[in-house]
Amino acid sequence: MKKISDILLYAFAGAMLLSLLASGVAAVAYLVAIVIGGDVAVEICKYIYNTFFPFVIKFASVFVGFGLLGMYLSKQHTLSFAQKNDNECADERTKK
Repeated sequence: MKKISDILLYAFAGAMLLSLLASGVAAVAYLVAIVIGGDVAVEICKYIYNTFFPFVIKFASVFVGFGLLGMYLSKQHTLSFAQKNDNECADERTKK
């Protein structure tokens, strides 16, 4: 299980990096569209809104599921509100 969860978490991390880079590409494309102006800018913005963003959102959503599954399989409780006492926190710091 550890190996599978590691693979899922690495896939999640890589996909989130790609999603962030895709967002940067979209921001630069919007800036280019602002500079160009006119009908070409409208077409660039339509492409980003209608084609690029839906793909990036679906891509990120799938890999968020991979990340959650990887956290579940590795028994990480990063999304819980459980309180740790001081001894548990100290133990975790000394393990690193």
